[in-house]
Amino acid sequence: MACDIAQCEEGLVTQKVVVVGAGVVGAACAFHAASAGMDVTVVDRGPVGGGTTSRGEGNVLLSDKEPGPELDLARLSRALWDEAAGELGPDTLEFEPKGGLVVASTAEGLAALRAFAARQEAAGVRAEPVDRVHDLEPHLAPGVPGGVRYPQDAQVQPVLAAAALLRAAVRHGARFRNGEVAAAVTGRDGRITGVRTSAGGVLPADAVVNAAGTWGGEVGRRLGAPVEVLPRRGFVLVTEPLPPMVRHKVYSADYVANVASSDAGLETSCVVEGTRGGTILIGASRERVGFDTTMNPAVVARLAAQACRLFPFLRDVHLIRAYRGFRPYCPDHLPVVGPDPRVPGVFHACGHEGAGIGLAPGTGALVTAHLLGRPWCGADPAAHTGLLPDRFLTSKGASE
Repeated sequence: MACDIAQCEEGLVTQKVVVVGAGVVGAACAFHAASAGMDVTVVDRGPVGGGTTSRGEGNVLLSDKEPGPELDLARLSRALWDEAAGELGPDTLEFEPKGGLVVASTAEGLAALRAFAARQEAAGVRAEPVDRVHDLEPHLAPGVPGGVRYPQDAQVQPVLAAAALLRAAVRHGARFRNGEVAAAVTGRDGRITGVRTSAGGVLPADAVVNAAGTWGGEVGRRLGAPVEVLPRRGFVLVTEPLPPMVRHKVYSADYVANVASSDAGLETSCVVEGTRGGTILIGASRERVGFDTTMNPAVVARLAAQACRLFPFLRDVHLIRAYRGFRPYCPDHLPVVGPDPRVPGVFHACGHEGAGIGLAPGTGALVTAHLLGRPWCGADPAAHTGLLPDRFLTSKGASE
């Protein structure tokens, strides 16, 4: 499924591209565009991976996605993560193809989970029904009736992955300018001709990629192409280092429903996984509270209680910290990837919610294909039309 962009070209492209955002999605866009021979500059007001990327668990998941455009992008990205690990080194990314295990707490829940897995399998995902879940995860609570193993699920260390992709982009000639806020400069025909930064001056640009994560809505507005990207706050808990106790990324079946929910109120569903350093990560919560960064002990307590019900040994384990951040959320739960029809030269790569780390390589490759103006050569191009920003436009051509 992976596509070598360079093999799709008749010659190298020299257009100037400014990528706004140095999180993992922006880094992936820069890597693929620079690899295709473009003149790439990455601009961010902060450090590499300093926003949403630094607040994630590093999920590379197929298991939580319904068949459709997001799953298609996830399958592409999963193949490209393998390629990135091969090219950049798995230790550089802390890439772990550990697989995922989704478990149900009731017989009814198990039946629904397996029906969901069957639909995914028909779409090309490897899904393996499991009756004896304790053979895979001996420390699970007794009485779990079964689950589904997803061998393609994996994990990376998000900030390391973003930094590695950006370093690789720089090796291909890209540049990185941090501490700068960007706004567009347009020509008489309305086309983007450059990016004005807070440092002064203008970076010439044939194209600007909006990879600003949670701030993608604001950056889109500055570019004259607003998209509805909203913040959705989430908490993750971190335990003290332990011997290996959790082998897979393990989560309860209700996680899928919570990811797809549009409710504004607090939702939590248990996700538990180990890391190379021995700590265990516990998530995940979702709530729409704007950019409120307040620590909420009730959310921490709820996540901890759910994790202890799934893995009882955690009752005797200390938490060392809890961190929180904002997922860039679109109302239809799909990212915005592709050219904006309102402003020639603007391309979006944002709105991935909690899946941006997993979807980053495919997003970078797809944006680069759009920049080249050529059909995506690794899959049916129609599979990605559901991600285009056109879906947010009214008949008058304005953003909803």
